Amino acid sequence: MMKNQNIKLMAVAAITATAFIACNPLNKMVKRQGEVNFEMTPNPVEMHGDSISIDLTGSFPEKYFNKKVSGTVTPVIVYGENSENFEVLKLKGEVSEAEGTTINYEKGGSFSHSSVIPYKEGMETAIVELRVAGEYKGKTKDLDPRKVADGTMITSKLVMSSDKGIVGADKFQKFTLEDNNVEVHYLVSSSSVRGSEMSDADIKELKAKLKGWNEDVKMEFNNLSISAYASPEGELSKNENLANERAESAGKAIESLLKRARVELPETGFTTASGKGEDWNGFKSMMQASEIKDKDLIIRVLETYQDGAKREEEIKNLAATYTQVQKKVLPELRRAQCNLVMKHNNLTDDEIKALVDTKIDSLDVEQMLYAATLYSDVAKKESIYKSAESIHAADWRGANNVGFIYLSQNKLTEAKAQFDKANGLSANNPIVQNNLGVIERLNGNLDAAMEFYNNASGAGAEVAQNKGIINIIKGDYQDAVSNYSGAKSFNAALAKLMNGDNAVGAVIDGSDDKDEALSYYLKAVAGARSGDKDMLINNLKSATSKDAALKAKAKGDVEFIKSREDAAFQAVVN
Repeated sequence: MMKNQNIKLMAVAAITATAFIACNPLNKMVKRQGEVNFEMTPNPVEMHGDSISIDLTGSFPEKYFNKKVSGTVTPVIVYGENSENFEVLKLKGEVSEAEGTTINYEKGGSFSHSSVIPYKEGMETAIVELRVAGEYKGKTKDLDPRKVADGTMITSKLVMSSDKGIVGADKFQKFTLEDNNVEVHYLVSSSSVRGSEMSDADIKELKAKLKGWNEDVKMEFNNLSISAYASPEGELSKNENLANERAESAGKAIESLLKRARVELPETGFTTASGKGEDWNGFKSMMQASEIKDKDLIIRVLETYQDGAKREEEIKNLAATYTQVQKKVLPELRRAQCNLVMKHNNLTDDEIKALVDTKIDSLDVEQMLYAATLYSDVAKKESIYKSAESIHAADWRGANNVGFIYLSQNKLTEAKAQFDKANGLSANNPIVQNNLGVIERLNGNLDAAMEFYNNASGAGAEVAQNKGIINIIKGDYQDAVSNYSGAKSFNAALAKLMNGDNAVGAVIDGSDDKDEALSYYLKAVAGARSGDKDMLINNLKSATSKDAALKAKAKGDVEFIKSREDAAFQAVVN
């Protein structure tokens, strides 16, 4: 009897379970899973900075999502034998007590979901699939995994470590020009140079210098310029002629002085003489500097006369009234200003090189720093910069430039020590700040590097381009394009491409990087993005001929995903 009852109970349970399974809405959802729409952007997914971000949208059809069902959608990136889950999207029916976005049963419904995960090596060859699970009364069902994207585009990782250090430049000048000014004064209405004028103190001082200049092989008589004036109380037309005559006579007097000192002058072009007419501005300046009573009032009154002739008449009246004006001001305006310009030639390149090898400590700091630019040998440059650092220890450029050499040799620890020393000698110097930023960037400290670069304003175009490297690494492509504005380099082209502009050929071809394998590879990527097959294939051929390892990279690069089955593409990468 008992046995029969157990059999009946088991039969009832089996029938109940069968009925549950038959009525389980998850079964219907699995059967209709093809009606669910999913779309992921971007596709392929992309690495920006050090992360991958996705945007998932989708919709369920009418009478699909049971009111009591809940579910999860998990985007998963699968690469090799590894996988990483994005954040889970939770969904639920109208009466479900689970958490999540509610989907209407009768009308259906849509959803959206965003998530970010860190990029890991290997994710460039991957797919993104959705793993969907439903739950009803404690029972779960999985929909078939659905591929929604390929991954991952990592073109930004091509960024070159072309960080630019900056040397402390020399201020060496091949020559300097030295002014030597003297004045020749004239009597009223006269253009004759008096003998007494050629014995004044300024002329005597000039004479004393001539012999030394004439014997100094580094000194060269460059030119003589004369500007002559008339005092403004005379007749305007006469004053114009008088000023010209004074310019001519002064020029002849100074040239005669030079010839007597046996200075060899060129036949033409050495002297430039010009008359400036009457000197109203000089009159005002001398009046202001004088102790004449009511000088401000006098100047204001004279300035009311726009007519030069009328003003001259008033000045004549003024000179007759005020003895001081006649004796102290007007005679000083009847003059020729003479400037003998001497050219002091610096050491020649050969002379500097000779002293580098024999007596480097005789060079001043500008000559020494310039000397380093005369050599292409890095060891020689380093030796000269170290001498500058030692002999001219107070100048920050020696320590900085030794650091620059170390930076070029990838001796980051030694370079940083030198830049720190330079910073101690010239606190917050923009060039040193840039160089410290390069050290931080190469050590992976992007935020610290950017802070240094922000403090390096004015150091040069290198600073913006160094910022551009960080912008690309962080995925700030618009800022990168701005920082590379006007520059032609691989990184400038990469920034442009990543910002959505495929016209990168001119930027690369005009750069020093144009023959690099990666430059051709980047142009192939630009060809793929713009649908230009010839550009893609021709540049990929050039890239792989220069670097065979790029064949394997191109095979797995999602930039070329649409060309993978193309015979021409296959011929290049295999």
